[in-house]
Amino acid sequence: MTALSQEWTAEAPTVELIRSLMTLMTGDEKHDAAATSTLDVLHVLYGRVLRADPGRPDDPDRDRFLLSKGHGPMAYYAVLAAHGFLDPAELADWTGRASRLGMHPDRVLVPGVEVSSGSLGHGLGLAVGTALGLRAQGRRASRVFVLVGDAELDEGSNHEAIAVAARMRLAALTAVVVDNGSASHGWPGGIAERFAREGWAARTVDGRDHNQIFAALTAAHPDQPSAVVARVERKDGR
Repeated sequence: MTALSQEWTAEAPTVELIRSLMTLMTGDEKHDAAATSTLDVLHVLYGRVLRADPGRPDDPDRDRFLLSKGHGPMAYYAVLAAHGFLDPAELADWTGRASRLGMHPDRVLVPGVEVSSGSLGHGLGLAVGTALGLRAQGRRASRVFVLVGDAELDEGSNHEAIAVAARMRLAALTAVVVDNGSASHGWPGGIAERFAREGWAARTVDGRDHNQIFAALTAAHPDQPSAVVARVERKDGR
């Protein structure tokens, strides 16, 4: 497996390249904000953190990334294209009758996609199950990252997943919460406090600051799952 470098290189895809790839996808402008809210986290994950090889997308020892916030997947597709999982030429025909790129990612059709998503509130539970499955297989080096939106944490299934992940000491699991203040009920003390009270290692970062995101995603959290709350302005996503 190719472990992607933790240092930027001249050949590494830039945010500008990813934004330009996103412009190839039109027809779902109402979800532009949802897509751009995830762009910087995805950029850092695929550029500096994930161990994933586009030449071997099904490598059993790879890291897993689950996009729970599956609506508005333009940034996700652009990042996959920038890193060689997709041919950039496919982006222009996304959602077309012959295209495998739908308005929600499909794990059966799209290389590198771990779960078919779009119906909010399921990704964190799926990530817990994935981490437990990898543990049962003895694949201790494989990590699981899941990106969720702050509003979908209102779903009750997430409360159960947050509780069980800490009690099962799923140190291989990292939840990234893109927080744009769109949750209906809010979180007393903040989202990070909710995770921390259940036993997670929780950090809050500027969701546009690549160095902060990288530091939080790679910080040690032995015997604990990790939660990284990436705050972005409401205008950037919902």
